[in-house]
Parts: sequence; C-alpha cells; structure tokens
Amino acid sequence: MFRISRIVLPIVVMLALILTACQPQVVTQTVEVPVVITATPQPTQPAVEAATIRIGGIGPLSSPGDVVGGIAMQYAMNLAVQDINAAGGVLGKNVELVFADTEGLPERGSAVAERLINNDKVVAITGEYHSAVGLAVLEVAHKYGIPVVFAETWSDAITETGYPEVFRIAPASTMNSRASADWLKTVGAKNVLIIAENTDYGTGQVTSDKQFFEEVGITVFDPIFVELNTQDFQPILARIQAMNPAPDAIRVDVTGQASYNLEQQMVDLGIAPSAKTIGNFSSDAIAPEYWQSVPNGNYATFSYIGLPPSLYNDTTQHVIDAYKAVFKTEPASYVFEAYDAVWIVADAIKRAGTTDSQALIAAIEKTDVVLAQGRYWFKYTSTNPLPTDGSVPAYMWHQWPDPAILVMQYFKPNQAWQDAAVIWPPAHQTHGTPYIPFGTTP
Repeated sequence: MFRISRIVLPIVVMLALILTACQPQVVTQTVEVPVVITATPQPTQPAVEAATIRIGGIGPLSSPGDVVGGIAMQYAMNLAVQDINAAGGVLGKNVELVFADTEGLPERGSAVAERLINNDKVVAITGEYHSAVGLAVLEVAHKYGIPVVFAETWSDAITETGYPEVFRIAPASTMNSRASADWLKTVGAKNVLIIAENTDYGTGQVTSDKQFFEEVGITVFDPIFVELNTQDFQPILARIQAMNPAPDAIRVDVTGQASYNLEQQMVDLGIAPSAKTIGNFSSDAIAPEYWQSVPNGNYATFSYIGLPPSLYNDTTQHVIDAYKAVFKTEPASYVFEAYDAVWIVADAIKRAGTTDSQALIAAIEKTDVVLAQGRYWFKYTSTNPLPTDGSVPAYMWHQWPDPAILVMQYFKPNQAWQDAAVIWPPAHQTHGTPYIPFGTTP
C-alpha cells in the first residue's frame, strides 16, 4: 500500500474568496503555496508535453451552491497538491490543480467540466459537493473518457450509471439511510417525518430513507420537499406543529444554509429537538456555521461521515492541523474526502506510469492506499463486475465500500462536534447510550 508523509502549510482568509466567488470563474492554483487565486480561463494548451500534470478540482464557490463546503474542499485539494509535490511529484513532474467553481448548478458543472477537459487538459477531475452537479459532470467525463473521483456526492445515481470513468469515495445515500434506520429502530421511533431538498440528492435520500425505515417497521409520513433558496419555513412548520400526535423523529435531508434556516425555525417553535420529537438534522451540523445559525440547536442528532477521533492516523491529523491553522475550526468530512480524492488520482498515475485515460482508470480500480479517512479500495470493477442477479445494489460500482457512518448528538450548547456524543453504531458509542433524552446530561 502507498502511504504519505505529513506536511503543514498556510492558506488565505475565506472572506476574499467569498467576495470574488459571485462571478463565473476558473481558479488555478500554484503548487508551492496553496493560495486561492481567481483568474481568467487559460487558453488551450499546445500539442507539446506539459510541464505539469494537471488535475481538475470542482466545487461550489458561489451561491446557490454551498460556498462554505466549496471553499473547504478547494483548500483540501490545494493541500494535497502541495504535499504530493513536496514528496517528489508524479512521474518526475509537479502536479497542478485547476479548480473550477460549479456554483451548485448542474449546467455550470457541465460547462466547467468541458473547459477543464478541453482547455485546461486535465487528466482527471476530483471533488464536487452537490449530487445534482455530479450527475451533470459525470456525463461530460463519460463523453471524453476522463476519470472523475467524486468526493461528496451522495446520490445513489452517481455510481449506478456504471460508467467506467466514475468513482466515489463518499457514501451512497442508501448507505447512510441504512445506518439511520437501524439507529432509529433501536431508540424506539415508530414514525418519522422527512423534510428534504427538492434536488437529486434530496429525492434520492428520501427514496432510500423510506425503504430502510419501512423495512425495520418505522412508519414514514408523506415527505415534505423544499427549495434550497427557501428562507421562511413557517407555513411548513405550522402544519407539523399541528400534527397530533407529534412525530417521533424529524429527519432533515436538506443541505447548506437552507438546512440551518429550517432547523433554527424548528427549534424556535419547540418542534424538534424536544421531549416528544428527535431532531435528526443535516450532516452540515458539524460545521461552525451550525451554532452561528442555530444557536438553540442543542440535543440535535446528525450523521457524521468519517473516522471517529480514536481512529485518526498521521495523515488525518496532518489535514486537521493544517486546516485548523487557517480556519480555526475542525474540518468536516468532505475536507478529508477532497484531500484524499486528489491523492487517489496521483497514486494511480504513479502506478500506471502514464496519464493515459484508460490506463489511469484501470489503475484507480486497483487503488489500495491509506489516506486521511483510512484504506481506500474499490470492490466492484471491470475485473470484478457487479453480480447480474441483483444481489448487490448497482450503486456499489466503483463505490468505496468502507466509509465510516456515525450518528452523533450534541448535549451542550456551542459544543465542538468532536466533543459530541457518538450514539451509533454501538462499537463507537462514547457515552454508552444510543440517544441522550432532551434536557438531560449523559
């Protein structure tokens, strides 16, 4: 297996990027110092051997996308590039990251993927936060035969395409739903209300949630779908407040700022979390913006994708130290995923001995590397195809099978996520309980 060394580095303040991120852009990154630079697109490269190996990075740096997530992912990719080059680069060359802002919009994702491939001549694409964008980007990658390693796109449909170019190291929505269903059954929830964003991610998550919740005997009310740009959720919440009896749990399948708006309004009305109703909030509750936007959101439960602190390795700690030095807060799971995705491509190029697309795809299939989130490998590939009898779900194609999926719960106001209780699975519980009742202390 291929392991990496620890390197520490700085980066720029987030505010400058947010002020410049409102217009379409391609962001290129120097390799020695990973500062964020907004620049005009580079012209098509001449037909000569490139001085660097270019890897494309994509993520939302502008609204309506999750800008905080995009900034963090871009930083992590820059960190990976600097570490790779400090370790000697690949095939005798430095790696260069060309990062493009997808704005959280599928049509924008398609456009920047075309530009990265045709103008910037990237050998692979990594990253992305939003599933809807990922579904658009993968069609472009498939069209040109360029590999793409998605870092934070959960929709089952991403890898259900079966495209040879498409890989994912985030969990599929169904994987997250299965863990949540087992947990809710254990804590005695009889019924669940789901509020989801009206996107590919939201609809896909509801489908998988409903399937697994019902399999374990939990009744699922008709889901409520909302738009990501919604500010006022009062009409929806008034309907929920009038439900008698109240739902045992409310699950929020909404991302970004919209999730915080919804959750704070839910808390203000005393709906959830409460003595009657479990608040199973968005996984974005790990971000510092959660407490800024939902200051009364204590006792919320949330999914966390990633290793518990007890399983951190040297690479995990390296990424944490570098990220905290800049952002003064703990990184979310998508930071590790973005960092690892770039390393997976670099590792594959090194093993393939070439940047040829087909050779690179074959090498990614054979990945066996320990990075920030553990050991990466892909079970179902061209040499080990999915069974034809349907015994394995289609989303397992080029899907990393081992993402850690935890359920955590805050029990103190303004608590750091790493101090929250791990309540599921039992093997990782930190306070000996699958749920901390509202208003109590474990």
